[in-house]
Amino acid sequence: MVARHDQTTDPVLLEGLLQARRGTAFFARKLNELTDADLDGDSLLPGWTRRHVVAHVGYNARAVARLVEWAATGVETPMYPSVEVRNHEIDFGATLSPIALRNLFDHSAVHLNVEWRDLPADNWHHKVKTVQGRTVPAEETVWMRTREVWVHAVDLDNGATFNDIPAPVLARLLKDITGAWHARGTDAGLLITADGTDMELGDTAATSPTLVSGSLPAITQWATGRGTEGVAATHDGGPLDLVPMAPAWI
Repeated sequence: MVARHDQTTDPVLLEGLLQARRGTAFFARKLNELTDADLDGDSLLPGWTRRHVVAHVGYNARAVARLVEWAATGVETPMYPSVEVRNHEIDFGATLSPIALRNLFDHSAVHLNVEWRDLPADNWHHKVKTVQGRTVPAEETVWMRTREVWVHAVDLDNGATFNDIPAPVLARLLKDITGAWHARGTDAGLLITADGTDMELGDTAATSPTLVSGSLPAITQWATGRGTEGVAATHDGGPLDLVPMAPAWI
């Protein structure tokens, strides 16, 4: 049998697909390391067990696949009918048996990968709409999924850290988050830098900013609201005892 390959030949898109697939494999590995009983334990997300995280990532694959189907057929298929339906779906998924929960992740990931693989090259530019109401080209679905699998692999609280996430994914994620802050005006007075990079993000026009710095993994972890370990803050040249909380991301 002849192997089937992605129909796109765009090198940037193919690299993005590779990062999404690697992230899916990484999440799968961290999930498979957990026993069925471990699934009942807390995740790093307040109010969510590991079950909630797995359900969310599984149903997210189905939702992203609906957008890819939209791009393929031209028939509008939203991610979710509403945010309320999405939240209900996650709560329901968290009640599934361990084998059903694991199958949800596995089968939904395979389905999404097939939808990506079979999408004609020209259709990647077709417009779809995210659950937040943003109109984006179908190629954006790759990044949407990439950040989900890598970040939520950490949220399983099973030994994964932001150090495990590839630097290009971290850099894009940090730019996305700080861009969202800037658009909302919630980054006032905050200047963010990542050690060893030329990244300078946030309120770059501030005359006396609070400078938040750290390694790229540490500063991205902080920006996602997942801890301040490895992050330092200074103001007017002097260190601060406490690193300020990052503004809300989503």
